[in-house]
Amino acid sequence: MTMLDSYGNRAMSAASASASASAAVKRRGDAASFPQKPVAQLLGSNGPIHAVTYSASPGTYILTGSADRSIPGRLIQTYTSHSYDVLSLAISADNARFASSGGDRAVFLWDVATAATTRRFAGHAGRVNAVAFAGAGDALVVSAGLDTTVRVWDTRSGGGSSAKPVQTLAEARDAVTSLAVTSDEIVAGSVDGRVRSYDVRTGKVTTDVMPASVTSLCLGRDGRTVLVGSLDSRVRLMDRGGGGCLRTNEGNQGRVWAWDLLSGRLVAKVAVPWGPATGNDGRRKMVIGRDGKEKERKNVISCLAWKEGGFGNQFCVGGTSGVVTVFGEG
Repeated sequence: MTMLDSYGNRAMSAASASASASAAVKRRGDAASFPQKPVAQLLGSNGPIHAVTYSASPGTYILTGSADRSIPGRLIQTYTSHSYDVLSLAISADNARFASSGGDRAVFLWDVATAATTRRFAGHAGRVNAVAFAGAGDALVVSAGLDTTVRVWDTRSGGGSSAKPVQTLAEARDAVTSLAVTSDEIVAGSVDGRVRSYDVRTGKVTTDVMPASVTSLCLGRDGRTVLVGSLDSRVRLMDRGGGGCLRTNEGNQGRVWAWDLLSGRLVAKVAVPWGPATGNDGRRKMVIGRDGKEKERKNVISCLAWKEGGFGNQFCVGGTSGVVTVFGEG
């Protein structure tokens, strides 16, 4: 993982950012308020970017997780412990710690200032797709994996990597891809096309059936709705009370799409100016095609994160070519 200044040099899961973006545009009252201007481009990773997130308020820094865990350019700190790709990141509310998960089946807890791992949670039988903080003082870490389980870990318990989860949720019938956590709920999306909501106080599980595998999700700020991204290239706004679909939006074409969730109006369709992907030495990145010939590595949007306030609304986009692009207002 790497931590970077969110403005680069000041030169330069889709569902997870859409709810915040829509709310921000609605408050400002016009579509032009949606950030569409590239303000920073962070180059140099030698592998795909799998996860990107801003630090907690005021969101001064960007933390990225990738196949090689390195992005130069206003680089502040590099964190290395994972032996495989980093797939998910979560930052504590006080910005002092963050959690990461990856293809090595492990969840790491980090001290931001020292770049040291303070805990390692092992127990998943496959890659860990998502991680989130939970509980008072972010005392718990929740993880979701390819092994169809959601596991809850107590960061205060001893035992190092031998620590066992305080709870394992095993209702999913396929890989769990995404998580959202509130003070009393854990919401998990799965490849089996289900969104499961766990009431941590009563143990009750509520299941919403989706028409396709779930790839990402985000809870509405009032907790009454959930935005669900699916493998059928659609984003659905679901009513958590009745389980009905309030609105369906779709879009791809390698762009970032932003909708007003209340009206369904398309607010912005932002093209990402990737340009040719380059490595640390400035050379263009190449891959070997099926025909055995060398080709430029193409980019696909793999993750994005939204930030409000500070110097204005902003979001950043990571891709498979190893480029992170930051968009601002202007």
